[in-house]
Amino acid sequence: MASPRSTSQAFSEVVEAEGHLIDSQILNVVFDTVVRRHASFEVLEFKIGRSNDEPSAISMRISAPTEQALGEVLEELVALGCRLADQHDALLRDAERDGCVPDDFYSTTNHRTLVRLKGKWIDVQHQRMDAVVVVARGKALCRKLRDVRTGDAVVCGVAGIRVMPEFRDRDRLGFAFMTNEISSERRVEVGVSRIAAMMRDVKAEGGRIAVVAGPVVVHTGGSPYFQELIREGYVDVLLAGNALAVHDVEQALFGTSLGVDLDTGMAIEGGHRHHMRAINTICRVGGLRQAVQQGVLQSGVMYECIRHEVEYVLAGSIRDDGPLPDTIMDLRAAQDRYAAVLDDVKLVLSLSTMLHGIGVGNMLPSWVKMVCVDINPAVVTKLADRGSSQTIGIVTDVGLFLHRLAHKLRAA
Repeated sequence: MASPRSTSQAFSEVVEAEGHLIDSQILNVVFDTVVRRHASFEVLEFKIGRSNDEPSAISMRISAPTEQALGEVLEELVALGCRLADQHDALLRDAERDGCVPDDFYSTTNHRTLVRLKGKWIDVQHQRMDAVVVVARGKALCRKLRDVRTGDAVVCGVAGIRVMPEFRDRDRLGFAFMTNEISSERRVEVGVSRIAAMMRDVKAEGGRIAVVAGPVVVHTGGSPYFQELIREGYVDVLLAGNALAVHDVEQALFGTSLGVDLDTGMAIEGGHRHHMRAINTICRVGGLRQAVQQGVLQSGVMYECIRHEVEYVLAGSIRDDGPLPDTIMDLRAAQDRYAAVLDDVKLVLSLSTMLHGIGVGNMLPSWVKMVCVDINPAVVTKLADRGSSQTIGIVTDVGLFLHRLAHKLRAA
C-alpha cells in the first residue's frame, strides 16, 4: 500500500510507530501529513491490535523529492509519535551564544519524550511544548530558548528521539460524552459531575489542582463558590492576572465589580472608581498579605488563598491598573513562577481567561488533564488548536459552573 508519489521520490527513511493508532485516529493524521508535505509513504508492515487494549504497530518508508523536504515531514511525524527505524543516538550540537541554538534544533511538543544517549533511552525532564532539549550530566531536559547558554548541548534533528502521545481510546476517563472536546450547554450538568469526580479522585490520591482564573469569576457572581472550593481544599495553586485580584478586592471592600453592585446588578454612582480605590487601599498597606494580616481585607478569593496558604501567582500585562504590589510585572519572571508552581499538578481548571489559560496550557505536559470553562467556545478551541489536546471544554457561564461544581463537591 503506497501513496501515488512513491515512485518519484529520491530521498527516503523508514519510520515506525506503535500504540492505539486506529482508535486515536493518529494513523490518519500521519498519512495526511505525508501527503500534505508532498511526500509519499509505503507501508512495509502493519500489525493491527486484536482488541481495544492491544496496541497496533506500523513500519513504513517515507520518501520525498529533496533531503530538506524529507527532514520536514519526518519532524512532523516524530511529533505525532513516529520514530526512525534506524537506531542512532540523538545528535547534539553546542549552542554558540546565549539564547540561540543551531538551526536544526528539535522543537518539543507537550508529549512524553525520550532521547537516545550512548545507546540508552532516557526521559526528557520538565516536558513542555515549544522548548529545546538540552543534555547535561547525562540528563535531558526541556529548556526555554531564552535560558539556553553558550556551550549547552542541544538536541538537533529527529534521530534518537521518541515522542509518546497520550492516545485517546473510545472512552478515555469517562469523557466520551463530550464530542469534539467541547460540550454543549445541555451537557453542562453531566460535565460538572464528571469534573467533580475527577477533582475528588485527584485529591484522594494526594494530587495537586491548579486553577487559572480571570476576573469574570468575580463579575458573574462565581466568587463565593470559588471561595468554597478553596476552603474545602480543592485549590492548591491559583494563577491569575492583576485584574482578578483587583476586582476581588473591590468586591470585598465595596460590594461591587466594575462598579456594579453584585447583589442588585445595578451600576453604583461613582462605582467606576471603586477598583482604583481598592488598588490604593492595598498599596497603602504594602500588599495583599499585609492587608489580610492587618484586617483590611476580610473576605474574597485572595483572602481565602492567603488564609488557607494556597500559593498564588499574579502575572501582569500592559493594560493593568495599579498594579497591585503582589503582581509580577516582569514577564519572564512571571512565566518562570507559573511554570514552577505548576510542577507536579495533576489537574488544571481554566476559568474564563483566554490569555492566561493558553499560557498555562503551553506549559503543561500532555498527561496533565486541563478543563477549560468559558462562555465563548472559541476560547476552548484556541487551546486545542495551540497543541493542548488534553483540554476538556465546557461552554457555559463560569459563575453558573462554579455554583454547580461547588454543589456537587459539597454533596459528595
